[in-house]
Amino acid sequence: MDISNSERAAVLVQALPYIKKYAGATVVVKYGGNAMINEELKDAVMSDIVLMQLVGINVVLVHGGGPEISAMLKKIGKESKFVGGMRYTDQETMDIVQQVLAGKVNKDLVQLLEAQGGKAVGLCGMDGSMLKADKLEDDLGFVGEIREVNSEIIENAAKNGYIPVVSTVASGYHGEAYNINADVAAARIAAELGAMKLILMTDVRGLLRDKEDESTIIPVVNVSDVSRLKKEGIISGGMIPKIDCCVDAVRRGVGRAHIIDGRIPHSILVELFTDEGIGTMFY
Repeated sequence: MDISNSERAAVLVQALPYIKKYAGATVVVKYGGNAMINEELKDAVMSDIVLMQLVGINVVLVHGGGPEISAMLKKIGKESKFVGGMRYTDQETMDIVQQVLAGKVNKDLVQLLEAQGGKAVGLCGMDGSMLKADKLEDDLGFVGEIREVNSEIIENAAKNGYIPVVSTVASGYHGEAYNINADVAAARIAAELGAMKLILMTDVRGLLRDKEDESTIIPVVNVSDVSRLKKEGIISGGMIPKIDCCVDAVRRGVGRAHIIDGRIPHSILVELFTDEGIGTMFY
């Protein structure tokens, strides 16, 4: 797609008020799904995040890694078991989760950001007691529910010019480790940081009025309308936990929460720096 210089200039002019608005603000991006598997999309996300940092936004990248965990379990001959969409995590699985998330996936992302000219540091929820958790009430093994969030280590990294890349493994109170849902962790971290925005990258366009028709996207939702939308069946299935995270973040003081389509290249930039935006915004 060739664009003329005047069109390029128009794009930058449109972005300028947004760049001013976000300078010095904190934006938490939850990264997962297809955007994490497809190499081209991955590069686009990494360059978006580096660009955000360069224009003065404090970006915090919180990531999942479900497919990589499943692949590793398969390698050791262990079957992935899911209960109500959440991974059942016994001790052996927890060891793999910790290795894959806090190890390989986390450091690969740091390396990609550095390759794009960013400065990044990999952290996990255990570092600096960032995430403290108890066992989730449903029996999912070592799947935790966050009890405390301490953002000091994230803030220190950001203050020193690094993009914190956070994997969502938490410390228990008795020396154990817990697997934490990355959407939930991102929402709680965004609240603790007083973030201006939480962006959840997913494999859907946003909240659709009709699941079969992507043109029925609902661009803006007031959190007070969510229970009605659930009753009407518009919010259902896998969208429920994601939207609950957005509602929780907004209620805890995050300015805006967004569900955007990670399958669209540069969807973060479209959301942040254009009048139209993309996906569904919760306020």
